Amino acid sequence: MIEPHAPAPPGTPPPWGGPARLPVRPGTGRFLVLAGVFVCAACGLVYELELVALASYLIGDSVTQASVVLSVMVFAMGIGSLAAKRLRRHAAAAFGVVEAALALVGGCSAMALYAVFAWTGGWGGMWADGPRCLLVAFSLAIGLLIGAEIPLLMELIQRIRRQDAGGAVADLFAADYVGALAGGLAFPFLLLPFLGQLTGALLTGAVNVVAGGALVLGLFRRDLTRRGRWVLLVANLAVLGVLAAAAVLVGDFERAARHQVYGDDVRVAVQTDVQEVVLTGGSHGRPVSLFLDGRLRGGGQDEQRYHEALVHPAMRGRHARVLILGGGDGLAAREVLRHPGVRSVDIVERDAGVVRLARTDPALSALNGHVYGDPRVHVTTADAFCWLRRAPAEGYDVVVSDLPDPGITASTKLYSLEFYGLTRRVLADGGRLVVHAGQVTSRPRVFWTVDATVHAAGLGTAPYRVTGRDVGFAAGPDLSASTSRAPRDWGFVLARDGARPALGVDRVDPPLRTLTGAGLAADARAVRRTRIPGLPASTLVHPRY
Repeated sequence: MIEPHAPAPPGTPPPWGGPARLPVRPGTGRFLVLAGVFVCAACGLVYELELVALASYLIGDSVTQASVVLSVMVFAMGIGSLAAKRLRRHAAAAFGVVEAALALVGGCSAMALYAVFAWTGGWGGMWADGPRCLLVAFSLAIGLLIGAEIPLLMELIQRIRRQDAGGAVADLFAADYVGALAGGLAFPFLLLPFLGQLTGALLTGAVNVVAGGALVLGLFRRDLTRRGRWVLLVANLAVLGVLAAAAVLVGDFERAARHQVYGDDVRVAVQTDVQEVVLTGGSHGRPVSLFLDGRLRGGGQDEQRYHEALVHPAMRGRHARVLILGGGDGLAAREVLRHPGVRSVDIVERDAGVVRLARTDPALSALNGHVYGDPRVHVTTADAFCWLRRAPAEGYDVVVSDLPDPGITASTKLYSLEFYGLTRRVLADGGRLVVHAGQVTSRPRVFWTVDATVHAAGLGTAPYRVTGRDVGFAAGPDLSASTSRAPRDWGFVLARDGARPALGVDRVDPPLRTLTGAGLAADARAVRRTRIPGLPASTLVHPRY
């Protein structure tokens, strides 16, 4: 498709056969074309960011999803630009068709991706990769259509007033890049917080089809036949109708998809400033479950087993002052407060919405023992890493790191050597740190990298695990793996400054229901048999998860 360069002889007429007959002055027409470039570039970048963000929420691992979307889309843009060379003689009609198709595909991409994830993600087999395949397909289709825009717009702007190629390219790219800036800022600061993923994409598609249709039917309508104008008008109205109908039904669609993913007992579903928070169960004998961006973070059948294993081995010894990093659901604090002698519990949670839900939701607050009504519990809304950088040194007897899985891209800094160095600084003499280190059976390399990183920070480590029964929802970074029916486990690393800590549990009132010293020792021996020696520590600039 890349043709050998053959310069046209002097005086050769351009392929469009003459200047466009415009209803406005050439200067005004040129400005309108550049305005169209601005709007189309903004819409194109919103589609791109929407695919990256939604794929990260649904599939997991934002670095991988961003790499796939960007690389496939840029490749497709090149192919689209080459394909548009064949359409230059009918640039106005071709541009109108491209924009209508782009608006339809880009505007509906979020709903289609979410639908495939919700309704086919649990089927297993080849269907487990359905969201990934659809992500690549949308990236390819949107990239092809975006790539076709610039060659066609170049033809249109040259039809208004002939100028040297360098000047025309500079004008088009300037409008294109400024539009991309506008779209890049509008997505995180306007569309996502106020409209959400699905409605934001639909609105962007509506703006896209209106801008493209208005430019062609308003400015270049004389380049189209009467039949062509009517076909393009009907096509644009049909696309607008589809997008409007989808916008009207988006609320019902979200509820149906959410019930398909989480079951029929969804009680709370909110999008906070940080993440999607879903709360299920709590009635008719069903266990309370808290999902953050689709990952089970609290509740379920094994909630107490997880939190007893996380907290109680670290509480042996002095435990007057306790710091919990994460744990905004209050479940780790509930276990801490079962020990006598606890004077203060500081919780550092980045999402105020989770804390608000743990305070006010009857089922969740009952599950956490109404810990936020205890005067010893204090909450700070902050990123754990940033909070530790400002925290005073040497103060806490116990630090509980109840943070998202280390394999999640946003969490890698919370499992880095620098993070554990900051955590060590806030430990009192003889203080202990316990870290939720992900799954051992399915992802042993990640687990032992956490252990190696904690050890590299100057702390002696004692790794252990407990097994659970909950299946069907991923605790790890890859949500598409949640269809596995294998039993899951939770891995932990107990650490203290210098010497390796001894594993065990103290008696508490009421007694522990799921954890015993003998069982803990057996689990620790089992996890040591999975050790992978020689793993390097994970750092901020070289994450290893």
